[in-house]
Order: sequence, then C-alpha cells, then structure tokens
Amino acid sequence: MAKVLTKQKKDKDCLEVLRQLLHYDRTHKYRGRSKKPQCILVGVDEVGRGCFAGPVVAAAVMLPEIDNRGEIAQALSELNDSKLLTAVQRERLSLIIHEIAFCAIGQASPAEINEINILQASLLAMRRALEKLTPAIGDELPVLVLVDGNKAIRDIDHIQTTVIQGDSTSASIAAASVVAKVYRDALMTDLGQSFPEYSWHQNKGYGSRTHREALKKLGMTCHHRKLFCRKHISADGDNGDINDGADIIEGGDIEGGEFEDYMEDLLEAAPFN
Repeated sequence: MAKVLTKQKKDKDCLEVLRQLLHYDRTHKYRGRSKKPQCILVGVDEVGRGCFAGPVVAAAVMLPEIDNRGEIAQALSELNDSKLLTAVQRERLSLIIHEIAFCAIGQASPAEINEINILQASLLAMRRALEKLTPAIGDELPVLVLVDGNKAIRDIDHIQTTVIQGDSTSASIAAASVVAKVYRDALMTDLGQSFPEYSWHQNKGYGSRTHREALKKLGMTCHHRKLFCRKHISADGDNGDINDGADIIEGGDIEGGEFEDYMEDLLEAAPFN
C-alpha cells in the first residue's frame, strides 16, 4: 500500500511540474484575455557543449496544444529538464514527442567548434534545427522562438526570447532538450563502436577518467575537439601532452552520466564571454 501511495504522489508531482512548464508556454502563446493563440511557439535547446568529442546537437520542437488533464499531458507527465531524467525516461518521452510534435535536429561538427568556438557552434546548431523545422511551421501566425540560455540565435527571421534554465521552465524547451539528448546519446554510442577505447557508449564524449586516459594513451580521433581536449588534458597536471593532427586516428572518477550532468550544470551556471 505504501508503494502505491508513493507512486501516486510521484505521479502527481510530475504532473504539477508539467503544468508549470505548460503554463509558462501559454503565457507567451496567449496574450491578455485572448482565447486564440497570438503566435506559434517553438522551443530550442542544445546538448553536448562540455564534451571532448562529438558534435554539439540542438533540437527545435513545436508542441501541439496540450490540455493539462488530457491524454497527451498524461503521456508527457515526466517531462522536465533532460538532465533530471533517466535514460529510459528520456527515450520514452522522445518517442512520444516525435509522435505528437514537429521536431528537427541541427548539429555543429567538432571542426566547426574548433573554428568558431563552442558558443557560436551551439547557436549555429540551434539555427540549423530551426531552419529544418521551418517548412512545418507555416505562416498563419508569427513565430516566437524560446531559446534556452542567455544568448540569442543570429540570422533568424523569427522573434525570439532567451530563457535562462529554460529546460526546467518551458515545456517546449524541455521537449527540445529531451529530443536533442536522446539523438546525441545514440549518435555517440554508434560512433563509439569504431572507437571502443574511449568508452563513448558510457560517457557520450564527456571527459570521464576513462576518456582522458585513452586520450593520453592513444591521442585524438577525427571526432575530438582538438582545442578543448588540449586545454583540459593539460589542466590535469599529469603529463598533458596528447597527439595532435599528425597522429589523429581516423575512422573510478566521475563517469558517464554523472560527469555529463556536472559539466552541463557547470556550463549553464557560467555565462559565456
């Protein structure tokens, strides 16, 4: 009986979080006392900013109208910041979001990150996701883009609002964070099959102990972010030298998801210069 009551309370708490996320979106979609939407709302978020390897990935999501007491709300009851969810929860939610919403993915490669820095690469990935979503948006209403973080996306025609900690504030941004996270995790797991020594299937490209040790021993692959790796491996204080371009491979501490959550939270708390 106690377990049943605990589950019921947890489900109720999740629904309350979802209602708050949806309420934030509605305050932007509906103005004043209007019962008709004043804009089309799109949430955008990115993942993989603090990684040693792999692209930075962004998702743009346009959710349908969701009744707090409806079936869609029940299906999305666990929706929240993707870092607060388990992998199983994220994958389940991603399937539902893809079924009920319009979604698009954008990426910026490690080479682009090296060239233009991680902030600009993140914004570029967001812009690419929005561009892919554009055909589904239509032109009946103006578009308002809710962007996670404190930096606006350059060179887009839509109105946009930046939302600090948006993935725990807006349902649209939270949905985008889940879609982007699930996509990138699967991508890094797939890439890791060709480079098993770096344990990307576990750390998803973040700088776990296993990943750092493999970098020092084997050098960088074509999927590594050269400048980021050199900077952080050198900061370890141990022999920080890692192989550079001439040796690029083609083709116990904080580990896996814990390190990933730590890095994402650290970067979210520290605004870009």
